[in-house]
Amino acid sequence: MNLYANAGPLNIHNKHLSSGSDCAKIRSFRAAVVCLVLLCVLLLTAVIVLGQLLTKITNLTEERDLLLTKITNLTVPRDQLVKNRLFKNEWINYQTSLYFISSLKKNWTESRRYCTERGADLIIINNREEQDFVKKISAYVWIGLTDSEVEGRWKWVDGSTLTSGFWDPREPNGRRGENCALTYSPGWADYPCSDLFPWICEKGSLK
Repeated sequence: MNLYANAGPLNIHNKHLSSGSDCAKIRSFRAAVVCLVLLCVLLLTAVIVLGQLLTKITNLTEERDLLLTKITNLTVPRDQLVKNRLFKNEWINYQTSLYFISSLKKNWTESRRYCTERGADLIIINNREEQDFVKKISAYVWIGLTDSEVEGRWKWVDGSTLTSGFWDPREPNGRRGENCALTYSPGWADYPCSDLFPWICEKGSLK
């Protein structure tokens, strides 16, 4: 009987050990659950933030595309307006000069006479910006450049000698028969002065 009586306290001790182990497991489980919940919250927050950023980026991209479209829509009519004005026999103010672009055709000498009778002269192209301005014209046009006095010595109508220019790489290729210059899309070219082309007059802007 004493043997069975002694077994009682041992069982109670084992139950205490089992209960302590279960509590530790529960605490560990709860900690894991808390960590998992926090991780889910962080992931959800990150997803929300990324979603907002993507939305902002999309909106900015759409605004940029809309702005580019508006710029294009403004640029096209502007360029068309310039082209329309070029062929309406109007004087155009560009930089420090006024320009008259003819829609008629004359030889080089008559073209120059037309300009001088209006207080102007055939255009003298001084820089790349002015050359690009002239290139907006799709047709060939006379400019105020000739080597009629001395073959190969090109001079502007104001008497100044040409030092550098915007010749087509294949030009000038003429001899005595091609002593007047015109400009077209690839650059300048020498042509017979008797040929008929439109022309550009230039004079100082009125202040």
